[in-house]
Amino acid sequence: MKIHKALSLALLSFFPLAIAAPSGAPVWIDPELAARERPDFLVQGEYRNETHGLQVVSVEGDKFYLSKYKGGLPGAGWDGTMIEHQWGNLSEAKRWMNGYTRIERSNLGKTKAPPGAIILFDGSDTAEWKGAELEDGLLAAGTASKRTFQDFTLHFEFRNPFKPDIPLGHPDRGNSGIYIFGRYEVQIMDTFGLNLDKNVWNEAPLETEPDAWCGSLYRFKTPDVNMCFPPLAWQSYDITFRAPRFDNGVKTENARISVTHNGVLIHDNIELLGGTGNGGKLPEIPTGTLNLQAHGNPNHFRNIWIIEK
Repeated sequence: MKIHKALSLALLSFFPLAIAAPSGAPVWIDPELAARERPDFLVQGEYRNETHGLQVVSVEGDKFYLSKYKGGLPGAGWDGTMIEHQWGNLSEAKRWMNGYTRIERSNLGKTKAPPGAIILFDGSDTAEWKGAELEDGLLAAGTASKRTFQDFTLHFEFRNPFKPDIPLGHPDRGNSGIYIFGRYEVQIMDTFGLNLDKNVWNEAPLETEPDAWCGSLYRFKTPDVNMCFPPLAWQSYDITFRAPRFDNGVKTENARISVTHNGVLIHDNIELLGGTGNGGKLPEIPTGTLNLQAHGNPNHFRNIWIIEK
């Protein structure tokens, strides 16, 4: 077993089939089927004892990557100090978990929309979305809102597919995103259990930089803490957005954004100097739509509502 220890950031409803990923690797969108067909799915997850939290990630079927946090799990007791990392096989992973209890922070109930909210998707139809596909009451990736917005607070819940044979940090592990006005992206991706400090990855070079991981303002800022839950677990984003301001076509104020991921604030009133990623190639606009990005992955969404400011 290889062991690697690293300093953490100092600053800082089911579907019946497994389907083929674009890479040819298998992908599961049904937790019950994944549990029957992949023993590693039942091992992967979050654990804790009286002093530490563990996140166990399945990699390529017969390997596991462990992140161990002093005090508890990210967003739930971790003291922000050193994260310990270990690689091993199934028997080694089970040995690590001795004395720990599995927990399910990810069993999210649907957060009820408050009075005055606009319901954009409740599972009944796709009337608010362009070219949307409804799959067993869930909204598939690859659609845009019919309405345009300016300033708002948005809530939605999403689920990443289980693609254990794809390397850690690879964009094919559930890559998607919420694109505000088609310019500003909050990334969606399976980066459960990964350390945001890229300097710890000497033994397993990553396919992407942490600023392209789940919760990141894409290619602009990493989240303050990695709050990504395991694949096939429901997760939530609550996004407060203030659009850029213009006077006679000239921008006078930058856009600002706050993001809460699974109940934990990961971006606090961040000023967006322009669009993020490819959105930065487009001119900014005062109002726009919401886009749920399709990137070749079967990500799904539910319980979407918005409060206009």
